Amino acid sequence: MYPAIFLDRDGVIIENRADYVRNWSQVSIFPNAIKALSNSIMEKYKIIVVTNQSAVGRNLISFETAQEINDKLGLAIKQLGGNVDGIYMCPHAPEHECNCRKPKPGLLLQAAQELSLDLSASWMIGDAWSDLLAGQAAGTRGNIMVKTGRGAKQLLLSHPENLKGYFVFNDLSEAVNAIFQLDKRSHANNSY
Repeated sequence: MYPAIFLDRDGVIIENRADYVRNWSQVSIFPNAIKALSNSIMEKYKIIVVTNQSAVGRNLISFETAQEINDKLGLAIKQLGGNVDGIYMCPHAPEHECNCRKPKPGLLLQAAQELSLDLSASWMIGDAWSDLLAGQAAGTRGNIMVKTGRGAKQLLLSHPENLKGYFVFNDLSEAVNAIFQLDKRSHANNSY
């Protein structure tokens, strides 16, 4: 089984848009996200994007368009020297009450089953409380809020009472470096 780093898409890897990312021309990748995804530290982990795309469920874009955006994003990251092992998308609107829409853990659980991931050794990085709650519900080792995207505004709101511990970093690059340091410390404490 493999450890993974689960990443929200909008606000963590690409810029968030209030009116939703509806086509590839609206995608703007954070430079620090590419720096993080191309960091040799990441080779130890499977990199999995888990994204709510309610624009599909709201009939603002088609499922095929949303999938095309995800596919092009994965390809662009690889062309820029980064890596993504899988992109999992919830296409439902909030009122559909599906099991895959974060804060529910469905996308993480599906990826774990399909890719042999060890959730207890994995991390969830997002820019919203719903991302962290999904990670916690899936049983990830840790959850990280980044201040990019909606993160800074989310942190001004009171955090959900049922959310246990989490870390906060400025962006994905800082979060990845922190995971490396925490894992290094953990391995040092477990060595004899």
